[in-house]
Amino acid sequence: MRIGFDAKRAFHNVTGLGNYSRTLINSLIQFYPNENYILFNPKPSAFYNPSSKNCKEIRPTTWFSTLFSSLWRSRLMLNELNREVDLFHGLSNELPFGIHTSTIKKVVTIHDLIFEYYPEQYKKNDILIYRKKFKYACQSADKIIAISESTKKDLIQLYHIDENKITVCFQSCDERFYTCATEKHKRMISEKYELQSPYILSVGSIIERKNLLNVCKAFNEIQKELDLLLVIVGKGSGAYKELVMNYLNQNNLNHKVKFLEDQYSSQDIYKDLPTIYQNAKAFVYPSIKEGFGIPILEAMASGTPVVTSNISSLIEAGGYAAITINPNNESEIKDALSILCTNEMVREEYISKGFERAKLFNNENTCKRVMNVYKELIQAK
Repeated sequence: MRIGFDAKRAFHNVTGLGNYSRTLINSLIQFYPNENYILFNPKPSAFYNPSSKNCKEIRPTTWFSTLFSSLWRSRLMLNELNREVDLFHGLSNELPFGIHTSTIKKVVTIHDLIFEYYPEQYKKNDILIYRKKFKYACQSADKIIAISESTKKDLIQLYHIDENKITVCFQSCDERFYTCATEKHKRMISEKYELQSPYILSVGSIIERKNLLNVCKAFNEIQKELDLLLVIVGKGSGAYKELVMNYLNQNNLNHKVKFLEDQYSSQDIYKDLPTIYQNAKAFVYPSIKEGFGIPILEAMASGTPVVTSNISSLIEAGGYAAITINPNNESEIKDALSILCTNEMVREEYISKGFERAKLFNNENTCKRVMNVYKELIQAK
């Protein structure tokens, strides 16, 4: 089977959709080595290089498609698709326009429809573009992969997609997160990022939906009793980050909160992230809405106890292995983090539960469900 991928995110995005794309592609290559994988990449990248004899990268070849690589990805690569693949998988919510006329089998992964629920957090033009791309992809695809039951429900309710067209395939995380670092390496990473003090970890973009302000409010109460840092991995700018920074300034918390990506390169942090998780006392992720919530899985696989929201797909990701809280209640966030930072018995209990739950989402299990979607479509020819 010749399986093609829209691999832009795999080659160019350090987090989020990039992690999903790389993890899935790498897992398929590892567990299904007899298939052929064709990665469509609009421009060169030194970040990702899947070296495998059954994996081929295709980039624009003409001067026009090279100059207008976004246009090549969204429309012009159809000729290559029809020639090179039996099935094409859009890994990040979209398929090339015009693909509905192709006879190749078509799959799209829809991660979330968050922009439909929180339009005030997006630019108006972006919403229109997303809606057009997502609806076209859903209409054109032979099968839709939703990364959670929550996303499947949203697709049915908002876009009126036939539920039989949707298969839920949970995400996995990179195998790096399942590997325990040596004590020597843990010390080295702590020194590299100046994280020798015990810390609570937050991972995610600094945007309103991720709810960092409530994390900071909860941390403000905790640090009055405990000598801790709050370590934040994630980028952000604009009004919401300014709101967070103003709160930290007003409460004299700047020396207790570290924004790693303001000081260090994103690629270094990405490389060291498993150990940054492992060194943390607790991980906090009180997002208002997610497609899945892969940082929860990264934390559990890394042996870090999790505090997350009791809504949306976060419950699917964390399940019994996380302490769930009302994300709008800073006191609940504070109490959950406090018990993990002061009661070692409870902390060890959630670490053990996290390891157990993370096994359910290992790479072999998650990519098997995706491969089953491919085989079902190809055999239906």
